[in-house]
Amino acid sequence: MSFPLGIGGVASGLICGLVFGFALERAGFGSATKLTAQLRFKDWAVFNVMFTAILVAAVGLYVLQLVGMVDIDQIYIPSAFLWATLLGGVGVGAGMSIGGYCPGTSVVGFCSGRIDALMFFGGLIFGTFIFAGAYDFLEPMLTALPAPEAQTLPELLGVPTWVVLGALIAVAATVGYLTTRKPAVSSTASA
Repeated sequence: MSFPLGIGGVASGLICGLVFGFALERAGFGSATKLTAQLRFKDWAVFNVMFTAILVAAVGLYVLQLVGMVDIDQIYIPSAFLWATLLGGVGVGAGMSIGGYCPGTSVVGFCSGRIDALMFFGGLIFGTFIFAGAYDFLEPMLTALPAPEAQTLPELLGVPTWVVLGALIAVAATVGYLTTRKPAVSSTASA
């Protein structure tokens, strides 16, 4: 299966990246204020948009598998390592909470004219070089604790894929409902 219109390779990545970046900017995710509001539980737009994207991809992949267009055994799923995942999550989470951006949104923010996003992206590149230089030293620790052999959540839980998808949709619907409701107006007026 190839990218629509017969475009493949680097060109498909650039086109998808531009479309994704445009969507992020239109959603307001090129702003550090919008992103840090999620960490303060003030604005749930980031969670709602990203969780919806994950669901669309998961359901789409499941449907394509059901109709025979995708063979799930042909999709490479890398093995997870718990220490590496934990440390990576802490690192990205700390960087996002301090700087207000994640890697993709820093590029979007800079392309939107935000200098703080450029500084964040510069720090990200610098940190990447530091990590690459220290990788040989860190590798034994990062690969020390492999995750269970199950490569997907349904395999790990021992349930059909549709059960996991249903649970994820229920979580998304519940969080979406709870975070987009208008607060009730108080009937008592303060004097």
